[in-house]
Amino acid sequence: MSLPVRWTRLLMVVSAAGFAGAAYAIRAMMDGPIEQYSGAALSGAIVYTIVIFIRPRISPLPAGGAVIAYCWFIEFSQLTPIPGALSQRSWLARQLLGAQFDLTDVVWYPVGVIALAAAHWFLRARTRSRTEPAPALAS
Repeated sequence: MSLPVRWTRLLMVVSAAGFAGAAYAIRAMMDGPIEQYSGAALSGAIVYTIVIFIRPRISPLPAGGAVIAYCWFIEFSQLTPIPGALSQRSWLARQLLGAQFDLTDVVWYPVGVIALAAAHWFLRARTRSRTEPAPALAS
């Protein structure tokens, strides 16, 4: 038995808020590589929750692939002057687009995404095994 769509969406909102809160808490308490790496991984995780919010029935592999592609697109777009210029004018744009390219982020986005895709796959497999009928005994 799978979660109804409305509960899945509510869970994704709560998860995204939790990931964002964790990212800001780490940023407030730490400085250095842990802050940077966790920020990228948690950003990828937030985008994953957004994808599941929009398409609750999507499979983990296409969801994870789309999220990684999106995160990389945003990161590589930072090689142009557009995200930096928008980030100077708006706090929200800075949160969504970043300000400058960092190759390390390209590596860490998948860390957050793969962890959630694996959990998503495990939960789907678990709920499917509970809803499939038991095989008939051979006589």
